[in-house]
Amino acid sequence: MLDSRSTHRRIPAIDLNAAVESALGPITVVLAALLGLALVAILLLARRLGRLERRLAGLTRGREGDSLETVLRQTLDRMDSVGREVVELEGRTTTLEVKGRRALQRLGLVRFNPFEDTGSNQSFAIAVLDADDDGVILSSLHARSGTRIYAKSLVRGVTDLALSEEESEAVRLAKTARPPEGRASQ
Repeated sequence: MLDSRSTHRRIPAIDLNAAVESALGPITVVLAALLGLALVAILLLARRLGRLERRLAGLTRGREGDSLETVLRQTLDRMDSVGREVVELEGRTTTLEVKGRRALQRLGLVRFNPFEDTGSNQSFAIAVLDADDDGVILSSLHARSGTRIYAKSLVRGVTDLALSEEESEAVRLAKTARPPEGRASQ
């Protein structure tokens, strides 16, 4: 332990008042100059800060002069709303695609003259198919004595009834036909 009464070398006391008093004038001038420079720097920074605040306010104003926070909140709310609408439209689109495959969308038409005593190819065979080649064949045979209409169903492009040459051609034309624009067929 150290004893405060022990013999230490004493450092002579410095008279600070005397040391400062002789240089008080130049110290005051230097401090005043530094204070003046600090005030000029503060004024320049305040001016620059004011310009930046005006620019930021101009950038962050919405259509009605709202703050950036309000504009961002409104934008996020709109994005959430659009996201919900996209999910809803996805479900509706899927439903429409499924229903669209069942829509009659391709057709093949063959006009012909089955009898020698009639002219003008007034008889016809028409095949109407959906995307899965399900559909119907309608045939009309026109003669002087009358017109007869026949219908045959198709499942996957095949029927259990015999097809005439013209009906087979109508089915072939329907299978190779492109659906009208805007319809779904895969």
